[in-house]
Amino acid sequence: MTSGESVPVVIAGAGSTGATAALLLARRGTPSIVVDRRRSELTHPAAHVIHGRSLEIWREASPALAEQIADMAPPIESVNLIRWCSRLDAMPLGEIDLASRPEQLARVRSHSDFLISHIGQHQLMPILWAALDREPLIDFRRGTSVGSIRQQPGSATVVTSRGESITAEVVIGADGANSGIRESAGIHMRGPVLAKMGSAFFRSPNLYPAEARPLLSWIYQPRFAGVLIAHADDHYVLMNTYLHADQAVSSDQQKYWATTLPEVLGSDVDVDIVSTGTWTMTSQTADVFRSDRLILAGDAAHRFPHTGGYGLNSGVQDAHNIAWKIDAVLRGLAGDDLLNTYEQERRPVIDLFARHSVANHFHLDSATRHFGVTNRALARATAVMSRRPLNLIPGRVAAPLADGITRAGLARTAILDGTGWRAGRARDLTASNIPGQLAHFVSTGLEYGYRYDGPLIASETPGGDTSPRDVVEYVPTTTPGGRLPHAVVSTPDGPRSTLQMVDTTPTCLTVFTFAPVEWCRALDTASEALAPLTTRVVDLGEVTSPSPAVELFEVGTAGAVVVRADGHIVWRGAGNAEGAAPRLIEVVGRTWHAYFVPQDEDSSDSHPRSTPG
Repeated sequence: MTSGESVPVVIAGAGSTGATAALLLARRGTPSIVVDRRRSELTHPAAHVIHGRSLEIWREASPALAEQIADMAPPIESVNLIRWCSRLDAMPLGEIDLASRPEQLARVRSHSDFLISHIGQHQLMPILWAALDREPLIDFRRGTSVGSIRQQPGSATVVTSRGESITAEVVIGADGANSGIRESAGIHMRGPVLAKMGSAFFRSPNLYPAEARPLLSWIYQPRFAGVLIAHADDHYVLMNTYLHADQAVSSDQQKYWATTLPEVLGSDVDVDIVSTGTWTMTSQTADVFRSDRLILAGDAAHRFPHTGGYGLNSGVQDAHNIAWKIDAVLRGLAGDDLLNTYEQERRPVIDLFARHSVANHFHLDSATRHFGVTNRALARATAVMSRRPLNLIPGRVAAPLADGITRAGLARTAILDGTGWRAGRARDLTASNIPGQLAHFVSTGLEYGYRYDGPLIASETPGGDTSPRDVVEYVPTTTPGGRLPHAVVSTPDGPRSTLQMVDTTPTCLTVFTFAPVEWCRALDTASEALAPLTTRVVDLGEVTSPSPAVELFEVGTAGAVVVRADGHIVWRGAGNAEGAAPRLIEVVGRTWHAYFVPQDEDSSDSHPRSTPG
């Protein structure tokens, strides 16, 4: 076993979560070793929904990286249709057109420099891995996994599959749903299994005309039920469910999909299978997100149904929340207890995303129950097949049994192609319930509106609900805990988002106000009371869009919105600086000073003055 290596941070897993954490830490000057069991990037697509918030976070790591990723996204007008059907060549049962409300799209564009994007994970990962390779502070080791972790005071030692022994001050477990490092640490996942999924990734140039290609097609047939996802370059993913590992969709994937794809899509469709796979749909969360020096993030800490697109994006948010805190601890600016606030802040958000995703999964039943297919029945069948006595039946017996259960569950879908009044009524009832599925596909309120609570947030309703006002529509607000609203600010370097004006130094609080002179004066006077924290004042009078910005920031022309390193709001006050600044100082003294370490009086950073943005 190789010994003697040490590094500030080891990151297990170079998926979107681990890669984001490494890049954010490198931006802050913190070196890391990143290991991933794969030797090459993911080729079988998993996630495909990229939130604008994720792009904002990647911009913090590298503006060029965020631009490169955003440039891959197809125009929203080309990925706007969500369709329900029995056959691809039949009249749809119903559709949702995400581009049918131009006024809503205009509002969404005003919330960020980025839009929600349709980018397959197989397209995203090569870009992130290339960024890891370019960064000199990141030692990226492919074909390597963490076999075990041993914790000692102030550090942890991981042993890799190559026999390397690496000691780090912090270890981030971002190695996915079947996290080896989580299992090595004895941390358990809790929550239900909802379904087992099989999928095929394939190319089909003549499946749809380019101008009429739905983003998602939910397909229901007597021998098949699943969803077809359109990707770039005439590529698609078709997914369905199964109940037992010995069913062909799991045990003989290539043969199963070679037979199934023509049956579902049409025998005249050209299909070139790229890869196949299986995965388990769960709603599970780890017992703890932090165990001493180990911090779990992404799928290693929480798993959701795919109905909502929160898996990849929540992992990026995890990395963003923890990176600045690790930076503060490693630089000696804060004590280890600061790392505890990661779980305090993220777990309620994860629970919120999980509830929304699970609700979406089962809400599909309101449309599909009219032809006898429900996700609730699927969840019950999945649970029954995994318990005694059925889980003791040999596979050669269990697989045909599972096939029979599946066919029985889909039998009533034949009515969708019928001609009688019952068939017409089933189609009409299905169609009438499809518009109610909108929150499944549009949840801008959650995308930007999730909020944190806890000791670093001066919550106006302590211990209260941190859910956004609306799941579908994002309503910008400066309520503490939320993301700072986006607005365009005129700077000497050109227009920039307010989010780009946030000082990312862990000990700096950025103060956004329309009264910069008054707030600079008040905070300079209070610099000794604030230390070791510093402040930077940004003049909202330079905001050029939207207008009027006073309404957007909700503190009038004299108040201030105070933001921490990750762009989340710590405190707001509507009064003038002379009256409100003492309240801010009291909040900081009562909360932040418990985590941040007083600096040496001889330090050049001791009691720095407030600086204007």
